[in-house]
Amino acid sequence: MNDLTRRNFLKYSGALGAALGTGGLTTIARAQEVLKIGAVYVSPVAEIGWTKQHSLGVDAIKAAFGDKVELTVIDNIFMPQDAERIFRELASAGNKLIFGTSFSHGTPMQKVAPRFPKVAFEHCSGIVHLANLGTFEAKYYEGTFVAGAAGGYMSKSGKIGFIGGFPIPDIVGPANALLLGAQSVNPNATCNAIFLNSWFDPGKEKEAAKTLLSQGCDVICSMTDTATGVQVAGEGGAWSIGYASDMAKFASGKQLTSFVLDWTSDYVGAAKAVAAGTWKPEVRWDGLAGGVVKMAPYNDGIPADTKAKLKQLEADIGSGKVHPYGGELKDQDGNVKVAAGSVLADDDVRGMNWFVKGMIGKLS
Repeated sequence: MNDLTRRNFLKYSGALGAALGTGGLTTIARAQEVLKIGAVYVSPVAEIGWTKQHSLGVDAIKAAFGDKVELTVIDNIFMPQDAERIFRELASAGNKLIFGTSFSHGTPMQKVAPRFPKVAFEHCSGIVHLANLGTFEAKYYEGTFVAGAAGGYMSKSGKIGFIGGFPIPDIVGPANALLLGAQSVNPNATCNAIFLNSWFDPGKEKEAAKTLLSQGCDVICSMTDTATGVQVAGEGGAWSIGYASDMAKFASGKQLTSFVLDWTSDYVGAAKAVAAGTWKPEVRWDGLAGGVVKMAPYNDGIPADTKAKLKQLEADIGSGKVHPYGGELKDQDGNVKVAAGSVLADDDVRGMNWFVKGMIGKLS
């Protein structure tokens, strides 16, 4: 059993477990007339990473509600056909609030939600909204811009490396912001990008990180659900940037920072709204100002005056004084995408499907 299961396990629901068939099932805190909530994770709960941060959101609900809530948690669900079946079974089992935690959960949730109009569905990384389907997301690009600036200050080669799960806007945008942050310090900085077409493949991620090192990248950021990129970078003597959780313990002392995701306000807020009967589908998209994106402590190897500049950059982004996608911005082919003095519109940020000038790689 994973960490979440060991910590909170009370008993399995045999009938529901048989119906679901795949993934790790945990039922937490049974009581009479409690609010039933389901959460579906895209990968196993590990010590760090994307799914770990979502598990902390579930833990926050448990802490806030105690025995007034019953939580059913299912992990390692990635395939859409499995996800659709599980969302349907959770709704049929009486859960009044159901969380999906991956972009890949979108189509399954969109199919299931209309069949259960009295159930509230919350989709992290979603872009489609229905009468009973809301979304919540983080402005990852704010964190990668700050982290990229740290990389720009500390890189000797001026070459940043980026490993992404899939070439979707949620990943392409932060990759661009990583380079733009580095270029705010070193205008000649470049970024080599590799996509794994998987959220969880430590073997493939290890090879990608080694490839980036061989290409001369001395700062590596990996947006996947493992610490592999951070580990390989540290072992190779390169700086690293962690994602979702603080990954410093895996970095051989070489993590510059992590952009940490704190979903607790989204989880607890949705649960309280459902319990109060006031829930409605919303589009929640928060970053540094809202505390959903947080920067982990900066490496002690970064000079004190540089740390102060990074802290000020955090504040300026949070206040809106600095926008990571402020123009002029050009794409890989030199076409102006954002004019000088303008910023990229929110809808264009959320649909970003192009690389900025200086990115090396293909969106495939």
